[in-house]
Amino acid sequence: MLGAAAAAAAWAGHRKARGLTPNPNQKDPAAFRLRYILASSLYGKMSLEEIVPEVRKTGTEWLDIWPEIHANQREQMAALGTDRFAALLARHGVRLGMTTRYDLGPFHLREEIKVVAGFGGSLIVTGSQGPRGLVGDECKKAIGAFVEKMKPHVAAAEEAGVTIAIENHAHALVASLDSLRWFAEFAKSPRLGIALAPYHLPQDPAVLARLIEDLGPKLVHFYAWQEGRGCFRKLPKDEELEQLPGRGNLDFRPLVASLRKIGYQGWTEIFMHPVPRGVPILPTASEITKEINRARAYLDGAVLAL
Repeated sequence: MLGAAAAAAAWAGHRKARGLTPNPNQKDPAAFRLRYILASSLYGKMSLEEIVPEVRKTGTEWLDIWPEIHANQREQMAALGTDRFAALLARHGVRLGMTTRYDLGPFHLREEIKVVAGFGGSLIVTGSQGPRGLVGDECKKAIGAFVEKMKPHVAAAEEAGVTIAIENHAHALVASLDSLRWFAEFAKSPRLGIALAPYHLPQDPAVLARLIEDLGPKLVHFYAWQEGRGCFRKLPKDEELEQLPGRGNLDFRPLVASLRKIGYQGWTEIFMHPVPRGVPILPTASEITKEINRARAYLDGAVLAL
């Protein structure tokens, strides 16, 4: 099992050995750039031993670990245990940046916060909980109540130096443009923010760019993910991949410009969902890494064009 104390001790030794710092959101004195993190779920249920060596090849040292049903690397991480997992990361110069835990929900993250912090990570993404389908004042009131209910969990995150990010998942309490703005208004703690998924919002670059600017510092994680042709029915692979930047129709340049305008320092996660869930987006790890790098080249080109 991955105990928090053991994780902290193991990662402290790794960090000291490599001269690493635990804060991925520190100010970068260089020109604006996107800071990437790799989603383990893109590789389906491939082993961590196969995925971890790919991380550096995608232009980052940071890994986001996903559990069932989208992947099973979080379960693999627990099965490996603290020492073996820390050794695997160290061997390849990789760092655990975050975990994605929709399975736990926002009110059951206490132990996960300890584990993520113990490995030097700083973010957990989850979903919102509350009445669905609300609009107007009813929605705003429900979001205020949700943020209030989150306070003891956010306090635990504050103490550990971890941020809880709520994604605007479809059909959830925090889902619409208005709900995101209300959440940003109510969520006063810097350790409670938004993981923005353009996929679930209108595919209008101007609308999305304006939203990014409105969210400002409450935007703590950005999914480079568009709707394309969707992710709920089996499609030819070329069509399924249209969720990725540079393949579908969404122009990410206005979004990138707004990220620069707000001084965004969080991670950018190149992302898509395969059909069915839990399979790799392409047959082999090398093919997946190549596709991620194609999307990354597109996004980096958008930065250079600013």
